[in-house]
Amino acid sequence: MLLRPSSLRSVPLSCLSRTTPASMPLRARLLHSSALARQSFATSTEIPRELPTDEPNDVVFSTTYGVRAIELNRPKKLNSLNGSMARKILPRLKEWEKSQLANVIVLKGTGRALCAGGDVASLALDIQEGPEGQQRSKDYFALEYKLDHLIATYTKPYVAFMDGITMGGGVGLSVHAPFRIATENTVFAMPETTIGFFPDVGASFFLPRMDGQLGTYLALTSERLKGVNAFLAGVATHYIDSSSLPDLEARLAELNFKDFMTLDERYRIIDQTIEEFTTGMPHDVPHEISGNVRMAIDYCFQEGFQINEMLDALKESYENPNTPEDIRKWAEKTRTTIMQRSPTSVKVTLAQLRRGKQWNIAETFKHEHNIASKFMEHPDFVEGVSARLIRKPAQTPTWDPPTLDEVSDLTVESFFTDPLQLELLSSNSEAAYTDYPHAFIGLPREAEVEAVVKGSQKLDVEGVVQHFLQAKNGKMGVREKVEEILARRTMDNEGLLSWQ
Repeated sequence: MLLRPSSLRSVPLSCLSRTTPASMPLRARLLHSSALARQSFATSTEIPRELPTDEPNDVVFSTTYGVRAIELNRPKKLNSLNGSMARKILPRLKEWEKSQLANVIVLKGTGRALCAGGDVASLALDIQEGPEGQQRSKDYFALEYKLDHLIATYTKPYVAFMDGITMGGGVGLSVHAPFRIATENTVFAMPETTIGFFPDVGASFFLPRMDGQLGTYLALTSERLKGVNAFLAGVATHYIDSSSLPDLEARLAELNFKDFMTLDERYRIIDQTIEEFTTGMPHDVPHEISGNVRMAIDYCFQEGFQINEMLDALKESYENPNTPEDIRKWAEKTRTTIMQRSPTSVKVTLAQLRRGKQWNIAETFKHEHNIASKFMEHPDFVEGVSARLIRKPAQTPTWDPPTLDEVSDLTVESFFTDPLQLELLSSNSEAAYTDYPHAFIGLPREAEVEAVVKGSQKLDVEGVVQHFLQAKNGKMGVREKVEEILARRTMDNEGLLSWQ
């Protein structure tokens, strides 16, 4: 979760009702304060309801024909997510899931961000109050992860406009959606290790499933992907100009689906509709993570390496005079960046990503709630948030322990040992998938290109490109993505390709 300071203190999520009748007004569904100490929100299966103290207009909901729009509306805070917003969004999503009139859900943000992260400066202040404050912070993450999991398993088409800053908690609201639209304004990152935390909101699931070691690199460095690069990396499924978003939303509102249509059939119609608004790949924006840099990422962050081996590989790269100059600069910058992060966060994050490859989507959020709860009790979280966001001017955090070597394997293991307690809200029978069921919507994955090259003895570069263009109905970006993969991973032998 990226942090944004807030003057508002979080309300204990355990105040949510479990006993009042559903017929009562939304704001009246509150639990009597005497039950506060007895109830853990992590084990509650009730849909959270808005509290009287929540901000009134931090989320704006609208209806246009078949579209139900969620607009995050805290522009001065870059739409940072708090409990008030989550308590509004969750019941609306559950309501729309049952409505025959709601065809498409659209998520967007006011101003220059979709959502810049979670409002965790308030959480850090809570933690300093002691065990009760720690519990409020844990309950916030339980609420957020329930929302993210509901989005990840939603049974209706969900379209996220990733227009502007999309980090931390904003990634959780968007990256699990079947449709994720990047624009020239998109800035994607998972910067949690900078503040003594870990990449959460389902990052354990989506980062290890990115091509090669790209997810590990993004997690450990907090590197940003901007504009079309978020699309080419697979974070987004589409790229269009931001000026087209209002027209696209209006067009989505006009779509009608027959009752017997499957969800995949509806997805394909929406995919084709979004493609109508694409205007071609920008020619003045470089593909930043490609070629030599991408090969260096896959080598330095390879699966068999532990963190010290990764740092050694980076050091060898920039000290070797035969290394190309651009890679030497990249390697030195990358190693310096990782060394500045919380050592505990770095080691826990690497263990999280390695284990996350085996977790299904439900296990992901349950494990992440346990990890987040442990970080609420660790000094690096409060120190990181305070140093980066609360103290003025911002300072360099003092981590405890201060070095990677001082973070023991036993400490790392302690973040993964507790039993899973988070109760999720999704009723979808597909809620425990191990790969995104809508993965076919975006650009081809590297593994798909590898399978085609290895499975054919007759295709040249253009033949492979044409294969995917046909499979993806001429989707914008396919040629650029496939050609980059082939240039990096194949050898041309008299016109025919072999995978390296």
